[in-house]
Amino acid sequence: MSHNIIKSFIGGMAFTCAVAAMTCAPSQTATAAVGVPSAMVDLTGAAESAVNSVVYIKVTMASKQQQMEYFSPFDDFFGDFFGFGNGQKRRQQVETPKRKASGSGVIISSDGYIVTNNHVVQDADEILVKLNDKKEYKGRIIGTDKTTDLALIKVEAEGLPAIPIGDSDKLKLGEWVLAVGNPFNLTSTVTAGIVSAKSRSLNANDVESFIQTDAAINAGNSGGALVNAKGELVGINAMLYSQTGSFSGYGFAIPTTIMNKVVDDLKKYGTVQRALLGIQGSDLSKYIDDQKDKGKTDADLDFGTNEGVIVIEVPVDGAAAAAGIEEKDVITAVDGKDVHSMAALQEILATHRPGDKVNVTFLRNKKQYTKAVTLRNIQGTTDQVSDVDPNSLGVALKPLTSEQKRELALSNGLMVISVKEGKMKDAGISKGLIILEVNDKKMNTTSDFDEAVKAANASKDPVLWIKAKTQSGLPKSFAVDLSNDEKK
Repeated sequence: MSHNIIKSFIGGMAFTCAVAAMTCAPSQTATAAVGVPSAMVDLTGAAESAVNSVVYIKVTMASKQQQMEYFSPFDDFFGDFFGFGNGQKRRQQVETPKRKASGSGVIISSDGYIVTNNHVVQDADEILVKLNDKKEYKGRIIGTDKTTDLALIKVEAEGLPAIPIGDSDKLKLGEWVLAVGNPFNLTSTVTAGIVSAKSRSLNANDVESFIQTDAAINAGNSGGALVNAKGELVGINAMLYSQTGSFSGYGFAIPTTIMNKVVDDLKKYGTVQRALLGIQGSDLSKYIDDQKDKGKTDADLDFGTNEGVIVIEVPVDGAAAAAGIEEKDVITAVDGKDVHSMAALQEILATHRPGDKVNVTFLRNKKQYTKAVTLRNIQGTTDQVSDVDPNSLGVALKPLTSEQKRELALSNGLMVISVKEGKMKDAGISKGLIILEVNDKKMNTTSDFDEAVKAANASKDPVLWIKAKTQSGLPKSFAVDLSNDEKK
């Protein structure tokens, strides 16, 4: 990839034409080619049904108070006189403007569940959903998953035109697909193309196995539908690959194999149950190329195959280590399904939950083995990870006012204004305490605290390490364990 090519999330809008693509039958005088279809592909039915299931999502981000650090150009000149020079940062409270953005979503159930991208709604204070028939509804977030860039929202309605969900595993290279969305505020836009590649990785999300298509996907198509010729949903449009930020031939969609599991988890648990094999790995072909660049010979790199995932590291507390998988093993299949790349392995694992057992086939010294592996969560157990609502921790917080900051000589902080039964009280948090940092992140707003709680809960060590001060200036430290004491 050249240095000026960018990968763009497509959260705005874009211009495309609505088309019904078709393949042309070979002429009667031409010699028939193997695999060439003998009839036209009519996409009009798929397009007409899919547009009714794709919605326009408009989000509003309210203005917020933020603290910004800056250097004054006069500090060096007047610093010695006023006492704030020597390159010290100064802080100022600013109010961000109200912002609006838009994208697309796909109705997956008649009672109002809609799938979109996480980056479309993650910062939304208000969500407006407009259907193809121009009806409008208020939307609410059921759950989001930054790892796959998916989100589930809901509107309170019945009888909505839900799209039939297809199996993205059955997609074939060269198969016709439609991209449906709302680019550049041009609602209900349909473009056509083919499946250009599968299991594509762009290093944009922690878990990804994109469907690549040449159907035009632009800013505003985020969260829209990729459908097959039957009108079935096979992917959620997410990204474009471009030198300019607009479509230049390549778009990428999240396959329904990943989407189905994420949606189901968000409905049931409020968070995604991510199953981990417990390895660090790489595409074998990439690894071989890298090692050749370092002077290794073909004889040194003979693994018995050129495709698969080579195991680079096996953490001792992971599922793979428990099953006996070792470094330099090459994973070639999971449950009989071929694994050609790290993206393909991620897609398979994304359909499982901690505690599921899978059969992993791998090569070691060019000999094939298959071992049963019990998948684990990020915390190294087979338990379900519960979503933690920051409000359930038992504290009410409020940002320090400018006057309070001046009086207490603090640049940031959240004051505990109320405490009830919960993990925070159990850890020793009391009313009037000022929380300065959580897990090394400065606390300026309640949103900062909410984000810190969610990040910690999804980490290997679900603990809040809190730095605080009393109003008298006494430093305090607390550890709040977020793990669920009850085994599920």
